[in-house]
Parts: sequence; C-alpha cells; structure tokens
Amino acid sequence: MSDDVYLNWFTSDEKFPFFIQYGGHEEDMSLHQHVDFSELVIVLHGHATHVVNDEESFIKKGNAFVLNGGTRHAYKAPHDFRICNVMYKPKMLEAAGSDLRSLNGYQALFILEPFYRNINAYKSKLNMSIANLEYVSALAAAMIKEYESKQPGYQTLLASRFMELVVYLSRLYDHQEKGVANSLMHLASAISYIEDHYLEPLTLEEIAERSGVSVRHLNRIFQAYYQTTPVAYVQRLRLERASTLLKQTKRPITEISFECGFNDSNYLTRQFKRTYGMTPKAYRKKKE
Repeated sequence: MSDDVYLNWFTSDEKFPFFIQYGGHEEDMSLHQHVDFSELVIVLHGHATHVVNDEESFIKKGNAFVLNGGTRHAYKAPHDFRICNVMYKPKMLEAAGSDLRSLNGYQALFILEPFYRNINAYKSKLNMSIANLEYVSALAAAMIKEYESKQPGYQTLLASRFMELVVYLSRLYDHQEKGVANSLMHLASAISYIEDHYLEPLTLEEIAERSGVSVRHLNRIFQAYYQTTPVAYVQRLRLERASTLLKQTKRPITEISFECGFNDSNYLTRQFKRTYGMTPKAYRKKKE
C-alpha cells in the first residue's frame, strides 16, 4: 500500500505545472507514488537506501534519477541526506528539440529508465563527479531562488533553466560508463538514431547495426522496454510528423507522404486512418 501524491499539493498554478525544492530526510519516508507528475531527484549530500516498488538500492551524493507517475518509492536509513526535487508534468519535456531527443543519454535518463523502473526492478542511475555536481547544484540553487522570488518572467526563465539542466544531465549520462544498463543504452542508441533519421528510408538491419546489436535483440529490447516494435516506433514518428504538416501547411498530401518516409499517399492514408480514425484530408479539414 502506498500514498498518492499530486502536483497540486506543491503548486496551485495550473498554467505552470512545475515545482522545485530542497528536501532533507532525517527519518525513513513512507512508500508513495506521484499520480500526475514526474520527478527528477538530485542527491546533493549524504546517502540513503532507495526503495522502488519492492526493490532496494543504495543512493549517494552525486546520483540523479527520474521517477514517473505511478512508480512507488521511498527512502530508508538516510544519513545526512539532502536532495533537490524537481517536479514537472511530462509535457514540459515536449520542448526538447530533435538534437536532444537524438542524444542517447536523454533517452536513457528521462524516457527509458523511468518507464522501465515503473514496471520492473531497475537500479541504474546517473553518477556525477564532484565537479559536475557542483555545476548542477549551482543551477538548482539559481532555479530555486527564481522560483521563490517569482519575479516577472520567472516561468519562462525556469522552463529554460530546466531544459538546460535536462541537457546537461543527459550529456553526463551519455558519457557515463557504458557497462551500466547495457541493454538500455543499446535501446537508447537505437531510438536516438531513429529520431535523427526517421524521415529517411530505414531498415531494421541498419538500426540494429548502429545500435551494436542483432535485429533479433533489437526487437526483443524494444518489446521489453517499450512494448512495441522498432518498425511501429518509426511509423508513429512519421505519422506524427505528417499530422503536424497537415495542420500547419497546405502542402499536397502526396508531397507530405514522401517527405514523411511513406512510399505513396495511399499507404499514408491507410496508416493514418488506422491511427487517427480519419483520412489525412478529413484530418486537415477538421483542424482548419
């Protein structure tokens, strides 16, 4: 049994679903889960035992990890334990550009790790050096000061600094020893490559080769972590791009289909209708 925690316990501002604070735990914390937000945790000092679902792992100064809503967690046996909590609605990560989404460390730390942690025991985390932690600590301190002062423009500035923090941590994770969470990094590599090339002709063999695994293993880890296939993942990205072009431009559907990696407009129409429940033409008309 665990307690449910909601973001509106910390902030009532529905237009800016974001909260940042320091946290200090001198005693054990009860098991709880975040219902409607994700949380980036940065361990600034000390150590503790982190309980995730029914599994325990040791966390210490310099660790950082992300928890999605629905993941039960708690802290036990804290010793001089001080953290920074960054609470946010997942939609804030939609500001990530394609260059960030194609970074392995971003996919691993912010997308895959929290997803897999929610469905299985997953103990991997970012381990920062003292120098890197000092930089992150200074950035967090500036964000907390900005959040508390609430000067004009603070929401825009905080959103910008949050993305700076996301980029910095993603880069650190990308350079972290590759022996940790090997399958996850292979998957992150595959997703990064797909995000960068999904509008081009892609084969499973090409994606697998770029990820350093066999096609069979590529399919296996996609199913294990994402409950989908690489082909379906590519198709989803292409359809999302097509829907964006249909909404934002008046370009011919045939032209859009080729730009989005579909062989012909008839194939795009079939797949689009299967996913969105209407043809591209009807979708465009509805969005006008």
